[in-house]
Amino acid sequence: MLSPSQAQFLASIMTPDEQQFFKELGTRIAQLRKEAGLSQQAVADTLEIAQQTYANYEVARARPSVAMLPTLAQLFGVSVDELLGLHKNGAGKRGPTPLLQKQIERLNRLPKAQQKVVMQMLDGVLSQTPR
Repeated sequence: MLSPSQAQFLASIMTPDEQQFFKELGTRIAQLRKEAGLSQQAVADTLEIAQQTYANYEVARARPSVAMLPTLAQLFGVSVDELLGLHKNGAGKRGPTPLLQKQIERLNRLPKAQQKVVMQMLDGVLSQTPR
């Protein structure tokens, strides 16, 4: 974790545009994490970092390494470009991910044994509903 003096130094060597970029990135990853239903600890575990380090990314007190970006993007189900905010609302940007799609993506991240249990439960429910 950065000390207050280290954070102040980091802020002093970044341009205002860079500071704004990292604030927006932090806001974006916090929003994506919440939409995915993940805790900061779960994301930190995936990245193999401390929860506090990840928390600092969300509030722009620290910058994530470039090597982490593909993992974050995959975890949140977005492209690296979207993670970085390179796709603005409009042409080429897909809309919000429907809840069902997010749940399917979360299911895909489960261990195979847990996926099998969920699929059996789903099959049981679906077999009882009329077509």
